[in-house]
Amino acid sequence: MTTRTSDARAVLERYLDALTEGRLDAIADSFTEDATWCLHGDLPLSGIRWGREDIMSFLVGAGSLYEPGTQQFDFGTLIAEGDTAVLEWRVRGIASATGLPYDNEYCGIFEIVDGRISAVREYLDSLHASEVLFTPERV
Repeated sequence: MTTRTSDARAVLERYLDALTEGRLDAIADSFTEDATWCLHGDLPLSGIRWGREDIMSFLVGAGSLYEPGTQQFDFGTLIAEGDTAVLEWRVRGIASATGLPYDNEYCGIFEIVDGRISAVREYLDSLHASEVLFTPERV
């Protein structure tokens, strides 16, 4: 089934609302049971997550990289066409491992099937993430 552009945009906007509000059940419900999330690069977090549970563990675990209450999201350009949405966003916070300020730009490609996210391909400045979010022995 082909998703209409307005549907893909609405699905992603609902996911982002749930993410910024910290509603874990709504975040999980945003994904198909067999969804994938691929974080490109060679960070300890890089690789492919398979399935809703694995994605949720990844997202919750990524939040622990920041000192409590410091992680902030700023969402930029959102382009949706058919069953695909592309989003640019910025993440800022204080890294829990190093105490350094983190400020990184991201881009993600989201595939939508039947009103849920079925695949995500995420790109970021992995060198900055490595230098700020991880101590040398964790990289």
